[in-house]
Amino acid sequence: MSYLRRDPRRRDRARDARDHLRLLRLDHSPVTRTGAVTDLLHLAQHTIETHGLLDAGDGVVVGVSGGPDSLCLLHLLLRLQPAYRLTLHVAHLHHGARGPAADADAEFVAALAAAWHLPVTVERHDVPALACQHKLTFEEAARRVRYAFLAQVAVRVGASRIAVGHNADDQAETVLMHILRGSGLAGLRGMRPLTPLAEYRFLTPLTTETSLSPRADLDLIRPLLDIPRSEIESYCAAQGLEPRFDRSNLDTTYFRNRLRHDLLPLLQSYNPNIHTRLCHTAAVVAADYELLILLYDQAWSDTMIEEQKTAIRFDLDRWRALPVAAQRATLRRAIRRLRQDLRDVDFVHIEDGRHVALTGETGAQAILPRGLVLTVGYEQLTISDTAVVVPPLPADEPLLWNSAPLVVATPGVTLLPDSDWVLQADRVSGWNLPRITDNADPWIAYLDADACTAPFILRSRQPGDRFRPQGMGGHTVKLSAFMTNVKIPHAWRDHIPLLVAHSESGSDILWVCGHRVSETAAVTPDTERVMRMRFVRQPHASAVSSHN
Repeated sequence: MSYLRRDPRRRDRARDARDHLRLLRLDHSPVTRTGAVTDLLHLAQHTIETHGLLDAGDGVVVGVSGGPDSLCLLHLLLRLQPAYRLTLHVAHLHHGARGPAADADAEFVAALAAAWHLPVTVERHDVPALACQHKLTFEEAARRVRYAFLAQVAVRVGASRIAVGHNADDQAETVLMHILRGSGLAGLRGMRPLTPLAEYRFLTPLTTETSLSPRADLDLIRPLLDIPRSEIESYCAAQGLEPRFDRSNLDTTYFRNRLRHDLLPLLQSYNPNIHTRLCHTAAVVAADYELLILLYDQAWSDTMIEEQKTAIRFDLDRWRALPVAAQRATLRRAIRRLRQDLRDVDFVHIEDGRHVALTGETGAQAILPRGLVLTVGYEQLTISDTAVVVPPLPADEPLLWNSAPLVVATPGVTLLPDSDWVLQADRVSGWNLPRITDNADPWIAYLDADACTAPFILRSRQPGDRFRPQGMGGHTVKLSAFMTNVKIPHAWRDHIPLLVAHSESGSDILWVCGHRVSETAAVTPDTERVMRMRFVRQPHASAVSSHN
């Protein structure tokens, strides 16, 4: 292992660590001085079986810091190795902090793995420098680098599981921490016994050394999650295991340590079973959340109409009809998908965005964290990068710049306001279907004159517009959905001309100009009379309309 070969002094410390290991019980047979030891093994195995943490023949990377939790975890997995035919690989990350104590931890883990005949990977990263560089707390940077490192090792060695030593006390602390930070139900679940690594969006690499992406089938497992820290320490003592002690765990400048050493003891004076109660809360919420996820998935499917790398769009009316919880969930999911995690996003941001989405007029916006903005659009709700570049409107196409509808002269010429384009309407004699079918000019449309009832109007889109596109078997779709399907940029949609026929029964969009005619107006072999609509550029046009 290259890490231990870098410095001769480290080899000396490694010998000291090996001397320390002689005090440990290194055989795999269980010690039964107390019933608690045997029960601990059974409890860990119960967690493994209940949550499907291991399958026979699994390769498992075990994150080992040298502390009691990870030492207990590795020892238990060694004892379970024959039953599950496990291939174990030890992994230790030196965080570039704590000086000689951290060096000794790394050498202890390396010597432990060698004594127990296990392969080991030890790496060092300068986490304090990375935290400063990326403006993260040390805890956040350490977590990101640590999980990226473990995932990288798992991919290298072909493992499908990463085992870490989180225990029941850690679970209680996590739930309480999320309560204090105003987390939603997802946070109140705490840690789960099994989590697909694909869900760990914070694995975004911070360094080139951790740039290897985890496989989609890689899972993080926590076999000790139901076991209190006190029982783990008792197990280590009973088995003759002497773990390393990390003095930084006493440093109350870290939020979790303050919670562990100050707040939880205070809460225990009100409820001696506070750890158990918090863990029970996590279990109940986790079970309920599984049902909620199904409902949220359905809400997402029902309302999300377009997802790009820089923007996600929802059907505004459908989104507004969602229950409040589903509105919040869809906004959080959109932010997560655009930014990989919900860091810096709290309840107030979600509620501000939700309020604007519910009450804002077209064009209303809410600024969200992480360089995102929520925008109320025409029939749509968009969450996008604030730096999204809006494609410029085409200068060489006939567009409407005025929302007032135009009566179309049929036959005749109609001038588009503030434009040098005109719409010419005329009857076609001697027409043939192949000629019409082969028309490649998007600004010329041939319509069945007998299927279309005048007067014709040229206008821009309106709320509630629906369209029956040719070639869709007569099915009607929302105009906004059609525009999405044919990839009309959102910034252009209010300017696309629509040819509309009005009647007593309502209006019928005959042509989304430049894109497609309707099934109603399409020319067929049974058509007797054909009307041609053609946009023509006339730089010196001055009349609003003229008739033949």
